[in-house]
Amino acid sequence: MDTPVASGKYSPYRFYPAERWAEFAEGAALDLTHDDVRRLSSLNDPIDLDEVRRIYLSISRLLSAHVESSQLLFKQRREFFNRPHAVKTPFIIGIAGSVAVGKSTTARLLKELLARWPSSPQVDLVTTDGFLFPNEVLRRKGLMERKGFPDSYDVGALLRFLSAIKSGQADVRAPVYSHLTYDVLPGEHVVIDRPDILIFEGLNVLQTRDLPKDGRFVPFLSDFFDFAVYIDAEEELIHGWYVQRFMRLRETAFRDPKSFFHRYSELSEAAAMAIAEGLWSNINLKNLRENIRPTRPRADLILKKGADHRVEQVALRKL
Repeated sequence: MDTPVASGKYSPYRFYPAERWAEFAEGAALDLTHDDVRRLSSLNDPIDLDEVRRIYLSISRLLSAHVESSQLLFKQRREFFNRPHAVKTPFIIGIAGSVAVGKSTTARLLKELLARWPSSPQVDLVTTDGFLFPNEVLRRKGLMERKGFPDSYDVGALLRFLSAIKSGQADVRAPVYSHLTYDVLPGEHVVIDRPDILIFEGLNVLQTRDLPKDGRFVPFLSDFFDFAVYIDAEEELIHGWYVQRFMRLRETAFRDPKSFFHRYSELSEAAAMAIAEGLWSNINLKNLRENIRPTRPRADLILKKGADHRVEQVALRKL
């Protein structure tokens, strides 16, 4: 079995089986319904209320504690620097992991759970998809077959967005992506206006790059994060989930004539399966091995999933 981080006494993590992790919710109320969970779940990610109670309720409690501590530290710094009118900045949570591993479901669940804590924080969610270069640019650069790889994103725009958020600026715009047309929507944006918490989800949000030899400051996206989560699973499981999702989309969303992948809905099952396997092997598996999984040890929390998408182990970075 693939070990997520170094084991034994030298590991920077504490490991908890799911049953032990569930105990940390300490009777916290869960007011989500079955309908809520279905609404928040992604295609082919069969999460249920029991899994929310076992895993995600405890995570939301832990994150709420981190947010409250961050807000207290901000007040103390404001007093230390004698800046009574300083603007509080959002607490940013990064969520990383492979395609088809369940990042979107985790992000939406945490957004819903965190917003329901007694302090009623404002929680916003942004994905990195909108920061992909438009397809026209990707084609010109020869990157359409590397969509989702680090070089397919407008890193400058990503850094400007997170910098503005962390500076406490109001009405910061994030571009919008359509999974139907498989492209950034020209001129469309969501506006993020100084939330208490921002969840920032994407394949490569924990990505680093080569450091300059002269010691100049080179920011990474994760430099703006207050907490980072990595959704993990064995490679063969993610492979199966990806192919299953593709085949289900072939029977649903791909049938829309406006879909970028509409042509796949008209193929035979065998031909569609061959396409799915090729996309996995040539693009998504390569991205996982080269770019995504190497960032796993940079997370504060690692959720290791089993065959049924249920989390089997939680690794939490030691303080």
